[in-house]
Amino acid sequence: MDIVLASANQGKVKEVKKILSEIPSLANCRVLSLRDIGFVGDIEENGTTFEENALIKAKALADGVHITIADDSGLGVDALGGAPGVYSARYAGGHGDDEANNRLLLENLKDVPLEKRTARYVAAIACVMPSGESFTVRATCEGKILFAEEGSGGFGYDPLFYTEVYGKTLASVTEEEKNLISHRGKALRLLAEKLAQMS
Repeated sequence: MDIVLASANQGKVKEVKKILSEIPSLANCRVLSLRDIGFVGDIEENGTTFEENALIKAKALADGVHITIADDSGLGVDALGGAPGVYSARYAGGHGDDEANNRLLLENLKDVPLEKRTARYVAAIACVMPSGESFTVRATCEGKILFAEEGSGGFGYDPLFYTEVYGKTLASVTEEEKNLISHRGKALRLLAEKLAQMS
C-alpha cells in the first residue's frame, strides 16, 4: 500500500517514514513525498487550526487511488498566548527558517522565567481515503522552552524544546526516543489505529 504524504520537508518525511515502519499494520507501506509524486506547486494553508491546514493539504493531493495524509504541526507557548501556533514554520517571516524562528522565539521570551516557559508541540494529521472519506487525529508533547539551544538532532524548535521525560531537549535525544514521545509519533500511532479499524 502506498501512502502519499503531503510534505516536502525532508526532516518530516524521514520522521514519518521511520515511525510508520515501526507500526506493524503499516510497516509495509511505501510513503511517497511531494517530491516522489512530482508535485511542485504550492498549497495555500489558510486554515486557522492545525486540523484545517492538514485537511487542506491532504485534500489537495487526494487522487482517489492512494491514501493521502498531511500533517500540520507547530509549537504553542503559553506565555505567548499559544504563539507561534499555526505560523510555527514561518514565525520569523520566511518559511522553514529554523534558525530565524528559534532566534525570534528566544527574543520574545527573553524576560520570561523558566517556570513560565511551558509549551507544547501539537500535531494534527488529516487522512483522505481513496473513497474520499476523511478524518483527523491530534496529539501533543509537553515541555518547556530553554534559554539557549541544546543538541544537534531533530529540526524546527527541537533544540529549545526541553522535555522532562528525558531531562533534555528533543534535539539531544535519539531518533527512537523522540519518536516515542513526540506529538507526531503519537499522532501517527493514532492514525494507524484508525486505519486498522477501517480496514
